[in-house]
Amino acid sequence: MKKGFLLLTLAAATIFTSCKKDTALFTNPSDPSLTVTQTAYSVTEDFEQGTKAAYATADLTLKTGSWNFNDALIGNIAGDAKNGNWSIRLRAGSFSMNFDVANLDKIVFKHGKYGNDASSSWQLYMSRDKGKTYVQVGADYLETVNALATDSVSIASDGPVRFKFQKVGTAQTRLNFDDITFKGRGASGIVLTVPDTAPVDTASTAKATTPRGVTVGSDAPPATGDNSNLLFGNPSNATTTTAMLDNYLLDQGYYVESYSATRGTPNWVSWHLDNTNNTNATARLDNFAGFTGLPANDYVVQSNSYSGSGFDRGHNCPSADRTSSVNANSSTFLMTNMIPQAPQNNQQTWANLENYLRDQVTAGNEVYIIMGSYGTGGTGSLGSANTINNGHVTVPSNVWKVAVILPKGNGDLLRVSTTTRVIAVNTPNINTIDSDWNKYIVTVRSIETATGLNILSALPQSVQDAIEVKKDAGS
Repeated sequence: MKKGFLLLTLAAATIFTSCKKDTALFTNPSDPSLTVTQTAYSVTEDFEQGTKAAYATADLTLKTGSWNFNDALIGNIAGDAKNGNWSIRLRAGSFSMNFDVANLDKIVFKHGKYGNDASSSWQLYMSRDKGKTYVQVGADYLETVNALATDSVSIASDGPVRFKFQKVGTAQTRLNFDDITFKGRGASGIVLTVPDTAPVDTASTAKATTPRGVTVGSDAPPATGDNSNLLFGNPSNATTTTAMLDNYLLDQGYYVESYSATRGTPNWVSWHLDNTNNTNATARLDNFAGFTGLPANDYVVQSNSYSGSGFDRGHNCPSADRTSSVNANSSTFLMTNMIPQAPQNNQQTWANLENYLRDQVTAGNEVYIIMGSYGTGGTGSLGSANTINNGHVTVPSNVWKVAVILPKGNGDLLRVSTTTRVIAVNTPNINTIDSDWNKYIVTVRSIETATGLNILSALPQSVQDAIEVKKDAGS
């Protein structure tokens, strides 16, 4: 038997047991009189596994390997064109493979426009040197329809290649991509992996990190007036008096909150969001830490206090709402900004709502947001619990949010009228929750009744009485 025939036969025996297979006869180049049976492979990345809920740049391990997301996430809300439950939503950046595929004949992909966004274009790039350099493959693709189209590009490459999907321009009009399939014959070189399904908010079992305070930079919202975090009022009249340890006011510069020492969580957190706050000047830092600024003798919840609980370290003010600086993003990872949140509530329902509100900013609005939790007892991935961390942290039964949406401008309090859009959502803190936040829309007044708060207290009572009893239509 000729050596070339033996090598090709051995290669043909190396196959992906989880991929579609067929066979075909190929001529042995070293001896045209011989034919070789090679196994065809078809490997699809469908983005149905793995979690990425924010646009911040990050690497994520999916079924086919590690992918880089730059201003892109994996979404499943109404505006996403998708096959199945999830697809990539790309804004003004790119997503690319951190791995190679060999013996490729063709790459097949589905693509379309997100929701009602304006039409925009993207380009497909290929690298033959492990991502050091890329060349464009084919012409630009223009997306005009909120539905997935299927295209393919013939490659016919024996050597390793990888791909990058790149948005054209800097406009934040969004695109969707799904079901990227690699087709070839022989060994693909792809090793199927276990996706990163655990969220980055999931508590670590590692030693607690060193507690820290907040460094407030010039990018923080102003203390008073337009764009300030408490413009719409202090819902519980929280103060810095140590006699009010369960309603203690913490001004963290990038957000303001009422903190409960007994519960070990915020009662509510309030912040302003516009296009100066989420500029992606820094990536998500994941530097969870206890907070050093609590009154003496208060219990300090540590970065690993949620470890093994089955609950996520759920942000109140999200990391992706504060990417204008390292200081801003670090402030959101203090444990005084966290609640024990059911993973599905945190990673899907809440992440979808957070993304929707950031989309309102992209559309030219500014948003004033108040988020909180109440009650006792939730259900995480390991079952139900009333407290965690040896009773130091209360698991809330409900998680709520109120968002006032205004066209970007000045004189914000005076611009709020009886027709201003206000979104109020109240979700149960359970792991069987629906991913669609629209199903949990309520009135502001109902949240006030449940919590005893006066959420929009800075507004005239007549305006409150009008907007707090309306249910928003949703996305």
